[in-house]
Amino acid sequence: MPNRKRTTLALAAALAGSIVVTGAPAAYAEVVDVNYQCVTPIGPKGAVSPIDIKSVRSGDGHKLTMSFQKGVSSSPVELGKGAMNPSAVIELGGAETGKVQVSGPANAEAIPANTPIRISDLSGTYTPKKSGKVTFTAGVLTIKALGTTTTCTPKNSPGPSLELDVQGAGGSSGGGATGGSTGGATGGTSGGGELPRTGPLDSAAALGTLGGTVLLTGAAGVLWLTRRGQRPTG
Repeated sequence: MPNRKRTTLALAAALAGSIVVTGAPAAYAEVVDVNYQCVTPIGPKGAVSPIDIKSVRSGDGHKLTMSFQKGVSSSPVELGKGAMNPSAVIELGGAETGKVQVSGPANAEAIPANTPIRISDLSGTYTPKKSGKVTFTAGVLTIKALGTTTTCTPKNSPGPSLELDVQGAGGSSGGGATGGSTGGATGGTSGGGELPRTGPLDSAAALGTLGGTVLLTGAAGVLWLTRRGQRPTG
């Protein structure tokens, strides 16, 4: 009896571990380099900035936050505190197409002349209308300052910075997890298509297969040890 109890506990533990490993993540995110080419009042300018997009559930929708890790464009004159107002669009792809408008606060500190303009975090709300995997890709950035408008357009067809598994109106969403930043390649289909199965998602699938193998091997090993530990009778 003690041996049977040990075998049952071992199988239950292995099965529980397999379930945890094979659970697919509801969100996939990565930092993507975006080559912004800007049309400014004094001529063209450009810069590459890594872009990170995160998502947090907010009622029936998702609050999106777009972060710039490097400055883009510049001004020939100093921009005083509160003089610059940024906004952008996030392109949707996959199960749903369209745009999400995001905006942020004006600059909290003065920006010296001829230095990269650091963009504050931009945020907006996305409410899914369709169900499935939706991708979020950095779109056009707009900078308004001192009565002028600078438009910065991605020119390198960047891949999505975030993918969520969402449910349309009337159902509960499978997304809602905060999309974290991951390293690795910044690949992905352009035009808001679905991300290729590379990186963390494939790793999860591979680990799930490994978990199933470990489950079978572990059960066989436990049974073998149990039988070996039994002494012959008679």
